[in-house]
Amino acid sequence: MESNTATRREWAGLAVLALPTLLVSVDVFVLLLALPRLSQELHASSIQQLWISDIYGFLLAGFLVTIGTLGDRIGRRPVLLAGASAFGAASVLAAYASSPATLIAARATLGVAGAALSPSTLALIGTMFRQPRQRATAIGVWMACFMSGAAIGPLAGGVMLAHFWWGSVFLLAVPTMALLLILGPVLLPEYRDAGARRLDLGSVALSLAAILPVVYGLTELARAGWRPLPALALAAGIALGVVFVRRQRSLPEPLLDLRLLRNRSFTAAMGGMTLSTMLTGAVMLLVTQYFELVRGVSPVRSGLCMLPAAVMMTVSSLIAPRLALRVRPAYVIAAGLVVAIAGLLLISQASGLTPVVAGWALITLGSGPMVVLSVDMVIGAAPPARAGSAAALNETGSQLGFALGIAILGSIASAI
Repeated sequence: MESNTATRREWAGLAVLALPTLLVSVDVFVLLLALPRLSQELHASSIQQLWISDIYGFLLAGFLVTIGTLGDRIGRRPVLLAGASAFGAASVLAAYASSPATLIAARATLGVAGAALSPSTLALIGTMFRQPRQRATAIGVWMACFMSGAAIGPLAGGVMLAHFWWGSVFLLAVPTMALLLILGPVLLPEYRDAGARRLDLGSVALSLAAILPVVYGLTELARAGWRPLPALALAAGIALGVVFVRRQRSLPEPLLDLRLLRNRSFTAAMGGMTLSTMLTGAVMLLVTQYFELVRGVSPVRSGLCMLPAAVMMTVSSLIAPRLALRVRPAYVIAAGLVVAIAGLLLISQASGLTPVVAGWALITLGSGPMVVLSVDMVIGAAPPARAGSAAALNETGSQLGFALGIAILGSIASAI
């Protein structure tokens, strides 16, 4: 009987998967620092700046379901490697872009490539680590890398912008993607559903037509308040989402297997992950704005102020799976939420920089168990043939949760 215990090869493969995850997360946040300078040098209009900033997240959210399911059918490793190739090439194109249109095209390609990387890495972790304890630890490492990018991104971007041209921030991902292309075929296993049919192109079109308007509508409503066009886009996206769900229920081989939602553990974990992303994403945006706009902190120092939170998230992500082996996961999550609430209360009463830094660190420490254990339950509850689809659904929920959190909490913060 074959053992489910992971070997050194699987743990080495986890390192290969974790580094691109870190760099993809870093890539999102370094742009925030580079945007003012690149906009000036490329003579980008205000509309072009919005597209440069937003097109990545739009296409990332839009293509997660399609590419995640595609990985289940044609193989997760080739989809991952194709995404790494595209991400590296688009990073070079973005670094040396000579016009706003070129940079927008590069950012769009980065978004599609990112949609290939995120669910593929999670699905491969589920394939490589069959033991629940080892899988939880591996997902903790993966999540720690993903969240650390939020703190490392501004710090690395600030240092590079101080010494190099604005395009240098996009080159951070190139060596890591090259390493993934070299070591991936050697260390990463392959898995595909041999009995899967072709993708339903109608479902692909409907998924894009539903998700993209929803993300756009939420983002624009959060940024500029009530306007007819974003509200109409949000309503249209929701309506098309209903059509998409009905189509999936009628197909013998759907693009998105909605039967996953019948599993209570899967649904509860998805809900918890979405709510956690709503909170942490919005608070992170407000905290970084407080550092730079209210306290006048430089980008580099702002990145340093985010490091304690990154350390706490890393510690929490690694410890939570071990605690969940001795204590019911629900209790671990509840205790973490108490810590997160203490952090929120501290920030609400803060009048200086140090309490905000400490409060944000408590929030990330306390939200870590919810995030890590939810992802582990999502991957563990899905059958192996649907791990890519489950990971894509999880990532899509996170993206929508982030956008919804910005729209709701961001609007409340602007109002008061």
